[in-house]
Amino acid sequence: MGLTVLVVLLCALAVPPLLLARGDGAGVGAAGAAPDGTGGDGGGEEGLPAAHAPEALRGEPMVGAPGPAGLRAAGDAMLARAERMERMERRRIAAVRTWGVRMPPLRPPAPPEKRTSLVTEPGHISGEGLPPVITRVPTEDRVVFLTIDDGAEKDPKLLEMTRELEIPYTSFLSDHVARNDYDYFRRMRADGNGIHNHSINHREMPKLSRAEQKREICRQQDVLEKEIGERPTMFRPPYGAYDRTTLEVAAECGVEVVPLWAEEAFADRMEWGRGDRKFHPGDIILTHFRGPDEWKGTMPDMIRLVLDTATEQGFALARLEDYI
Repeated sequence: MGLTVLVVLLCALAVPPLLLARGDGAGVGAAGAAPDGTGGDGGGEEGLPAAHAPEALRGEPMVGAPGPAGLRAAGDAMLARAERMERMERRRIAAVRTWGVRMPPLRPPAPPEKRTSLVTEPGHISGEGLPPVITRVPTEDRVVFLTIDDGAEKDPKLLEMTRELEIPYTSFLSDHVARNDYDYFRRMRADGNGIHNHSINHREMPKLSRAEQKREICRQQDVLEKEIGERPTMFRPPYGAYDRTTLEVAAECGVEVVPLWAEEAFADRMEWGRGDRKFHPGDIILTHFRGPDEWKGTMPDMIRLVLDTATEQGFALARLEDYI
């Protein structure tokens, strides 16, 4: 019933205004007045002077106006779309119960039409030609961004849970732990999630020579382009450690931004970067591909904690690549 009412309303909105004017006792003008201000006594249909009456009101078809068949087709399409959206939402609500999430996650707003222009945040190294270093995306949208590092644990339930709940995230992979199953990450990419660079061997960049840093970053760019089918534009240095050389060689390898993080998520707790222990719009959340061997829980436990915390605070998880 609700869908039918919605479609009827949408169809009504789709009818050209001049067609809706017929039969309401008023011409095309304010408060029933004719366009010439005569009050509707000029002799045309519905009070319009004949010379001013639109074609549609003189019994001739209006150019571009949909006929009954067109309106029926538009209504059917709207009804089909509304039914499809309702089915998707029912599946999502069912997934909330299946995965033990306390509340349905909030839907993010539509992505911005224009990506945000980024600058390096205070306290980080910056300079001409260097990729900006950020811990959050400058936005007023109540969204946060989940990012997962390294690729060691390849829990199939992570893919299943995030797909069913429609949760976006971005991964930063190190080849030395990801290389034994790039198919896992190709499935992740097929779900619409971003895959980016976390170096070949997860070494601390400032302890390496320039040549070693370039090899760590550029080689992983090449590996991911081959394995995933897309060359990354983002690089996260292992441990968040970097120096000017890191940024210089990252730029040479095609890196456009270096996202660090504002919070870190585990299976059993959140670690906050601010004293208020709250998300702020645009925050980047760090977590890792881990399992019970190293965590007090699983990857789905971590997702559940992040979702419940974000929803309670009025935030949705959004796709990082839609903003930067």
